[in-house]
Amino acid sequence: MKIDSLPLPISLRTKYSALGITELYPPQAECVDAGLFDRKNLLVAIPTASGKTLVAEMAMQKEIADGGKCLYIVPLKALAAEKYEDFSGKEVKVGIATGDPDQRDEYLGRYDIIVATSEKTDSLLRNRSEWLKRVSLLVVDEIHLIGDPSRGATLEMVIAKLRYQNPAMQIIGLSATMGNPEELAKWLDAGLITSEWRPVDLREGVYHNGAIHFHGAERIVPTPKKDDDLNLLLDTAAEGGQCLVFVSSRRSAEAYAKRAATVLKKKSAELDGYADRIAKADATPSGKVLANAVRNGAAFHHAGLPRAAREAVEEGFRKGDIQVIASTPTLAAGLNLPARRVLIRDYQRYEAGIGMNPIPVMEYRQMAGRAGRPRLDPYGEAVLIAKDRDAVDRLFEEFIDAPAENISSQCQKENELRNHLLALVATGFASTRAEVEGFMEKSFYASQKATHRRLDRNISKALAYLVQSGMITEEADGALWGTQFGVLASRLYLDPETASLLRETLEKQETFSAFGMLHLLCMTPDMFRFYLKASDERLVDQVFCERGDELWCEELSEEFFAAVKTALVAEAWCEEVPEDIICENFGVGAGDIHAVVENLRWLMHAAGRITHEFAPRFDAEVRNLEIRIENGVKEELLPLIALRGIGRVRARRLFDRGITTPEALLAADTREVVSILGNVLAKNVLEQAAKKTGKTTGFSSLPEEERNEVGPDAAPAEPKPQKTLFDFGE
Repeated sequence: MKIDSLPLPISLRTKYSALGITELYPPQAECVDAGLFDRKNLLVAIPTASGKTLVAEMAMQKEIADGGKCLYIVPLKALAAEKYEDFSGKEVKVGIATGDPDQRDEYLGRYDIIVATSEKTDSLLRNRSEWLKRVSLLVVDEIHLIGDPSRGATLEMVIAKLRYQNPAMQIIGLSATMGNPEELAKWLDAGLITSEWRPVDLREGVYHNGAIHFHGAERIVPTPKKDDDLNLLLDTAAEGGQCLVFVSSRRSAEAYAKRAATVLKKKSAELDGYADRIAKADATPSGKVLANAVRNGAAFHHAGLPRAAREAVEEGFRKGDIQVIASTPTLAAGLNLPARRVLIRDYQRYEAGIGMNPIPVMEYRQMAGRAGRPRLDPYGEAVLIAKDRDAVDRLFEEFIDAPAENISSQCQKENELRNHLLALVATGFASTRAEVEGFMEKSFYASQKATHRRLDRNISKALAYLVQSGMITEEADGALWGTQFGVLASRLYLDPETASLLRETLEKQETFSAFGMLHLLCMTPDMFRFYLKASDERLVDQVFCERGDELWCEELSEEFFAAVKTALVAEAWCEEVPEDIICENFGVGAGDIHAVVENLRWLMHAAGRITHEFAPRFDAEVRNLEIRIENGVKEELLPLIALRGIGRVRARRLFDRGITTPEALLAADTREVVSILGNVLAKNVLEQAAKKTGKTTGFSSLPEEERNEVGPDAAPAEPKPQKTLFDFGE
């Protein structure tokens, strides 16, 4: 099927032609035949790299040409940024929404395509963003994540709410292979498109004893090294291909990259450039290991890296400069980074209370699907590494030949149901018990159950909790109302248990404790906690003994002590301890620090709103702590941080020169201020200080040539980082 024969805008067809896209792949053509341009709902469950994104883009461009508005939902912020770039520059207005969970973001309504995470979309629904009512085409990328334990319920409820609100809306679900696509298609009232076709042939096999065993064939691999994973890498490199190696842990990823660097020894100016970017972004020991590996053509990729370091690795790999990336499975589920050969070295994962367990088949398929770069590779290879001969047949049976698992709704979980039922009531989607039950009858969860008694029982239990916690009220006739507290918790995007814990704890405290507040936030269900290693136990025990009176939570548990460690990391950040020292002291990565900070910034903001309503005596202390977390500064820098353009680095420079307040800034030698801030920023900051204090700046007393001179540090004002919620765990 030719692109020129499709009802697409001429500008888009021209763009595709310039990219060499003139004809649809067979699965894409199936989508057109199934009603893609006739506003039919479709579930497209086809292999990675088979052109799902193009299907969505064509449908969105046609919808926009017909006057519609499109919402494209993704699971990860990094994927949102990637899709934003994909859709931009094609004669339509594209927006992106990933942060600020309690904002309506009405400005997004001016865009034709809005790319958003499922959590952000949920928060927009809770805050009643009017533009969502005008969405006429919904695309859900990675829709199989409805079955994901951590985010599946949110995705399911977002789809259900949008369908309820916009009954004429077209839905296109994009999915990897799953075991029960028919069930999901039925729930969506969608036509089902499945296919095994790929633009690049995928060969799946198991490596053992110098050969890759495929169905009915074998490939001999030279073995100059003693390690199988290195021999497979060198074999790929010898024929000009790139390699992705999936391992089970961050430590394993880093160790493999170090070993790979010693055998590749690939040198270039481009690699040095990526390494320099990484070294600048991450001064931790882990960052130094990564930079050194990249100089030799190898890299690792995991959530513990800061974003700038991950972006350098991704760019270097896409451009073909970096030969291999060793990664944890997060890379397979998100970014588009295909390679000639994919090695699944670790196909078991440790699970607490269970031990080592095989990874799901769907996860294996996600990894294997990264093999083969369209228009670059003649084929792709996905290779499992067997530890002995007996394992070869077993790996074929358990992964290569096994069907993907069925996905199931996650709305049966008690905490998820509480959260989403509160949102239904607080936002007016349901105002009676009967309406709540009626809404949930249309959920994917209800569609999977032969009997609904269990759902009714779970709904009753969740509503009872919300009534008892003061978040909703239920009248005798079954009417439901969100209380002020319940509406606030829902709009702040808090788990009801988090909101209740914050309110109850703050209300009973007589004095404020910054460390107690941090630990309290780290105890909530909405905060991830660092894993408590054996090496951490002495430190945590010591802190508990010496500072136990600062803590507000009294229930001793594994979560309690993990929260102590996490709070200590946050406190170190607020005390301006350098990142590399924090990483060394607590055994975490720079990306982990950033994740903690981002999560706590949101929770501190939410805690500030709850404090104002229920414990206003702590308003000032909570606000100060929020600013300290946001900027990573000691309390002594708060007066300077209050000036726009002054970040933690510049504030510390001023303070160390004895310039500690806006008043001191105005009283200081203007030349000294300019030497620290640069001319442009100094003028702006001095004007702010003058406005705060009612005094003059003294800036005009400088000679004309000095006032107009732009010094070496005269950079634009440091932007205040945008508050974000969903930056962690990517």
